Amino acid sequence: MDGFTTFITVIDEWAWIGWIVLIALFLVIEMLTLDLTFLMLSFGGAVGLVTDLVGVPIWAQVIIAGAAAAAFVFFLRPPLLHRLSRDEDPTPTNLDALLDQRGVALTDITQGSGQVKLGNGDTWTARSFDGTPISQGSRIAVTEIDGATAIVHPVTEEDF
Repeated sequence: MDGFTTFITVIDEWAWIGWIVLIALFLVIEMLTLDLTFLMLSFGGAVGLVTDLVGVPIWAQVIIAGAAAAAFVFFLRPPLLHRLSRDEDPTPTNLDALLDQRGVALTDITQGSGQVKLGNGDTWTARSFDGTPISQGSRIAVTEIDGATAIVHPVTEEDF
């Protein structure tokens, strides 16, 4: 036997160790990322390990493992991600929670200045959304947040 044939024979005989190392590496990376991508790749590696144990040639093991990993990534991962995310709290937080928040104008609000008290108790500097002056005591709603300034527009009693 020449050197190349010996090399291929050694790789073929010890491929199971390579598959186990690859699976372990993918699982460690998955524990760090928690994205399920590397978990799917480790499943593909497990398929490669099984094909090695049943005696499939190394070139076919790699092709089968790659195809299995791709199938897991494209067909198993999306429903798993959906299932994991369906119990998330849909309540907006941070700046998203302030959008469309109702409140009262504490001072006259112009395009350049003003102050509002929001329904959550926060007091914000404010500007009129479209430049229309809003008088003190008027009901308002937050349209957007620009730095530390609430951009607001007037709302009617029914909208409040």
